[in-house]
Amino acid sequence: MLIAHRIALAPNNAQATYLARAAGTARFAYNWALAEWKRQYETWKADTSHPRPSQHSLRRQLNAIKREQFPWMLEVTKNAPQMAIIQLGQAFQNFFAGRARYPRFRKKGVHDRFTLTNDQFSLDGSRIRIPNLGWVRMRETLRFAGKIMSATVSRVADRWFVSIAVDSPDSSHLPKAENQGAVGVDLGVSTLATLSTGEKVTGPKAHTALLHRLRRLSRSLSRKQKGSANRRKAKARLAKLHARIAAMRSDALHQLTTDLTRRFHTIGIEDLNVSGMLGNRRLARSIADMSFFEFRRQLDYKAAMRGGQVVVADRFFASSKTCSACGHKLDELALSIRQWSCPACGTTHDRDVNAATNLKFMAVSPTVSACGEKALAAVARRR
Repeated sequence: MLIAHRIALAPNNAQATYLARAAGTARFAYNWALAEWKRQYETWKADTSHPRPSQHSLRRQLNAIKREQFPWMLEVTKNAPQMAIIQLGQAFQNFFAGRARYPRFRKKGVHDRFTLTNDQFSLDGSRIRIPNLGWVRMRETLRFAGKIMSATVSRVADRWFVSIAVDSPDSSHLPKAENQGAVGVDLGVSTLATLSTGEKVTGPKAHTALLHRLRRLSRSLSRKQKGSANRRKAKARLAKLHARIAAMRSDALHQLTTDLTRRFHTIGIEDLNVSGMLGNRRLARSIADMSFFEFRRQLDYKAAMRGGQVVVADRFFASSKTCSACGHKLDELALSIRQWSCPACGTTHDRDVNAATNLKFMAVSPTVSACGEKALAAVARRR
């Protein structure tokens, strides 16, 4: 099982300069190969006697000309340009397979990264040795055991990180779930997650909390003259704030998903149409601030590591409109209604807790995949 461990680096000024130069070399090689790929592909379409472009041919072509045309590439590790072209080849494979869109050019300050193969770097405790640079301090040691496959050095705002991929023989390096039973999780905007146990987890709403400062720094950047030192400083301040917002959101999601997968073996969640929800201009910012997709991604892999399972309800599963006590389903339930009483049995429900309870019933039902909502009514009647 491939596991990646992302560790912050602590380079000095000279080392940070080298890392920036290596990332720039990788970005240049990627963009050069993409432009050359387009040119060669158009030539091949016009006359099939010409060779069709591939990452292997582009790597050989770059190696043949870089000493004369791009001698500055020799100042950094050879992996920087070569792995960038290999990644371009993988991007085209995903595009032709329909898994991704057409590759686009990388931008400075956005795609600052380069990759090393496992034979080009070594680890010693909390240090990593990078070719042509030497040892660079890491903020922590590698937590995973197994065969080291690669390392990707990247920059986020003014900080450098290394993501080390490890092929671990043990797919479950975390303790097994405590198995406190099943739980349903209802995601929302005002409250990030409501559990069927009645617990409510309020998200940090980092973007909303720092929106005033974000707007102020954005205005400051827009007023600076392009190419000036003040614009570069303003851009760096804005990038640091965006990185802080992302870190606050990621930290909250990691704490929540770790707690859920540690306590419960079976977790029921909804299959939310996030792209459709973002079409609501009144709620789009709040929905994006909660990061529902990232929550589900973390939940999936952490549950698998602990031997648990995540059961996803059908997108049209009426978790909010169905009474968790008797199974009666309402025809309509406005989003503004946070509490409602069942007309069949008279039970008063908190909208979110009721939805989470229904998701729990769905997760433990053996016939949910075949019967959908019918299974919910059957489970409710047995109660």
